[in-house]
Amino acid sequence: MAQRASTASKKSAQVSVQVIKDLHERMVRIRLFETEAGRLMEAGRLPGFLHLYVGQEAVAAGVMAALRDDDQITSTHRGHGHAVAKGVGFREMYAELYGRVTGACLGRGGSMHINDLTRGMLGANGIVGAGVPIAVGAAFAARYKGEDSVAVTFFGDGATNIGAFHEGANMAAILGLPVVFVCENNGYAEFTPQSGHMLLTDVADRAAAYGMPSVIVDGMDAVGVHRAATEAVERARSGAGPMMIEAKTYRYFDHQGVKGLRHPYRSDEEVAEWKSRDPIDLIEDRAVSDGTATRAELDDVWRRTREAIAEAIAYAEASPLPAPADLLLNVYSG
Repeated sequence: MAQRASTASKKSAQVSVQVIKDLHERMVRIRLFETEAGRLMEAGRLPGFLHLYVGQEAVAAGVMAALRDDDQITSTHRGHGHAVAKGVGFREMYAELYGRVTGACLGRGGSMHINDLTRGMLGANGIVGAGVPIAVGAAFAARYKGEDSVAVTFFGDGATNIGAFHEGANMAAILGLPVVFVCENNGYAEFTPQSGHMLLTDVADRAAAYGMPSVIVDGMDAVGVHRAATEAVERARSGAGPMMIEAKTYRYFDHQGVKGLRHPYRSDEEVAEWKSRDPIDLIEDRAVSDGTATRAELDDVWRRTREAIAEAIAYAEASPLPAPADLLLNVYSG
């Protein structure tokens, strides 16, 4: 059975002021990036469609704050939050969503394939569960080269029904690889509730099948996520092998976009209940109450982030589209 973690970290007082402020800023950056991206898509200013991360910010922030720059991550189709939290710049992110040559992938990856190898962000992925074996491979490469970097793979509850997850978890456990498996359990595999696609209540229980320890955390509590991630990352880096974290979280918007397909698969009351425990509100209330930060300091983070986003959007819109002559650039055939 999975080790159990409390829904609110009882040892949060041991987390430094610097970490609290770091977690807050990462979450604000994700929230505002995604909110603006959703607005641009709904207005028809972005091509394609987006899977927004709003509501789940505590998971990306909590994990990424426990990583080094040379640690690597793999993401999902809902990957903007992971990229932003890992340090990919607003300019490169928005330019990629606009399909411009100044984007992180030269305008060729778009939302679901965005990556930045210089930041250790190995890519979002439109194939459910496909990031798991990539992270396992990255961890194997680090071990082979004698490096002490760690790989982290993010996936949803539905992805643990995919063969690639089980194959990757089994290989990581057998070889004792430095991988941290992070299940962002937002309760739904697209439109299907967890109870409709598995009989387990806790996805973390699946780790036991591979002899892998696991922990369940409140995915709306960035401090709790960070504590669990720090333990798992340190464990992996020390050579003790992989570990799985299940973060119980929630996405505020639909599976795709803001308004989505307007398919009624969850109630307004359910969404409101989760929003009442908003991860940014929680950390701000904690920071003000314990003297970690003043309201003015927190508001300044929002202001600076809004200004940076406005500048990045202007940069993206002014950037050129890819030239037709470069159509086959970085396209390979065997």
